[in-house]
Amino acid sequence: MKASGEDGEAPAGGPWEECFEAAVQLALRAGQIIRKALSEEKCVSTKTSAADLVTETDHVVEALILQELQTRFPSHRFIAEEAAAAGAKCVLTPSPTWIVDPIDGTCNFVHRFPTVAVSIGFAVNQELEFGVIYHCTEERLYTGRRGQGAFCNGQQLRVSGETDLSKALVLTEIGPRRDPATLKLFLSNMERLLHAGAHGVRVIGSSTLALCHLAAGTADAYYQFGLQCWDLAAATVIIREAGGVVMDTSGGPLDLMSCRVVAAGTREMAVLIAQALQTINYGRDDER
Repeated sequence: MKASGEDGEAPAGGPWEECFEAAVQLALRAGQIIRKALSEEKCVSTKTSAADLVTETDHVVEALILQELQTRFPSHRFIAEEAAAAGAKCVLTPSPTWIVDPIDGTCNFVHRFPTVAVSIGFAVNQELEFGVIYHCTEERLYTGRRGQGAFCNGQQLRVSGETDLSKALVLTEIGPRRDPATLKLFLSNMERLLHAGAHGVRVIGSSTLALCHLAAGTADAYYQFGLQCWDLAAATVIIREAGGVVMDTSGGPLDLMSCRVVAAGTREMAVLIAQALQTINYGRDDER
């Protein structure tokens, strides 16, 4: 696996080059751990619901990433999934901030379903600078850097240009809640898009990799209620650098802490998706 700067990979340089290279190397190291652990027996616990799972590998990978980054960049701030589950606050300040999901697709990981990823985003002055997502089993390294494009294993990514919902493949994820009211709204939103003529609605169990499909042009849109900032940060940069749109389900600007998103290859498609959705309220990451 080439980290960067080869075969058309994202151009080198820029003020956060050292941070970007650190993220790439840590994502690859974390991916090796996850890939090995995928076929092993796991100790599984739950967090907010019976469907919100965590394993010892989540904790091991997060500790690896955070310890390395804290050593190298002691003045930076960190937002990470398992730390947040343990009570750490999710506050995005102007300081350089790492936003980490050690295993996206933990339910897949528990069941040995191979769609799992590690996601590392980086923001400065509350603006996302770069994102690194590593598909652990397919060894696909997705990267995006603000103003420098988006790539997968050295090949530049470009979103679909589709504007017609009746020709679209749409991706989503269920979210952690399973109460009857939430499930009714979730299924109703899928039904609305299918009634509008969408070719299909897919759930693959990893929001970050679903968003990477959008960046690669193999899907046309994505929406979700109930995803966290660590699911979204890295992928947002990658999609935008691939020419896509990431915004709030209201149709307004993206709020990384709002636990909701619409993304698409075109603004026209994003607006059509947003207009079709009923809101599922998951609160905010920065108010927990």
